[in-house]
Amino acid sequence: MASIEDIVVQPPHTATWLVHIDRSMWIGGVRGLMLQALHPLAMRGVWQNSTFQEDPFGRLRRTADFVGRVTFGSPQEAEEIGRRVRGIHRSLRIDDPDTGRIHRVDDPELLLWVHCAEVSSYLAVARRAGLGLSRRQADRYLGEQRRSATYVGLHAEDVPGSLAEMDDYFAGIRSRLEVTPEAASTVRFLLWPRLPAELRMLNPGKPAYFPFGALCYYSLPDWARQMYGALPEVPRATVTAALRAFRLGMNALPEPVHDRAFTPHTREMLAASRRRLGAAGYDVSRGLKGLTDPRRWPGGASRAA
Repeated sequence: MASIEDIVVQPPHTATWLVHIDRSMWIGGVRGLMLQALHPLAMRGVWQNSTFQEDPFGRLRRTADFVGRVTFGSPQEAEEIGRRVRGIHRSLRIDDPDTGRIHRVDDPELLLWVHCAEVSSYLAVARRAGLGLSRRQADRYLGEQRRSATYVGLHAEDVPGSLAEMDDYFAGIRSRLEVTPEAASTVRFLLWPRLPAELRMLNPGKPAYFPFGALCYYSLPDWARQMYGALPEVPRATVTAALRAFRLGMNALPEPVHDRAFTPHTREMLAASRRRLGAAGYDVSRGLKGLTDPRRWPGGASRAA
């Protein structure tokens, strides 16, 4: 009989499952994009090699697909998307007008920055929004995310695997960060994005998006907001309360309704994961999110130990 590690990359008992199944990930994802934009070379790589300016949601949904596959997908699905991402990155270059040099998109320094900005955002937002992870669980999450980093071509031992190591990483790189014109434009896009063609019918409700974008911005680290200076500061307690309200509201959505925000390919992958877990004895009647309750695992609460 197949083990749970053969069914999903990150099983329900992992800290990664708790964070990545939480709907606060939408805030964390946009926060991560805003944070990533502060690295001049990484931002130029996005600007020169993607359609981010026309479709910022597209990048967010592609990131959601990657994160979903290296969390809820099978090991085979994770390896396949890893090969695809590495292949795309291998072929892309960045023209740095400041130095005249050409850089590879798969430069380990750039890959590490993108990884750290992303996973630290998921974790920080989830904890602040009320997920309730202990420091030990947070360290476990970052340790587990070393595996995700290998899919884009990093070596696990080169990736921060604890809160202390992540803090040291950001302290060391902050002197190389700056608000370039591309970074400033990115934040403006994310505060007031251009909707992709398939979502243009939502344009009349677009003003309602701004509070979401602003919440993503206000969830940034203090030093990052001070660098951007895009919006006036508000009390920290107000931001925390808004994050908690967003999380409660989004987590109340039925899984089929929530998952409509994903691409069809992502929804198919999640459906396949539910089928595999169901066949392995997990109670998936409340979807993948329901598996945060150990009583829905084979053997019940004894698996939580």
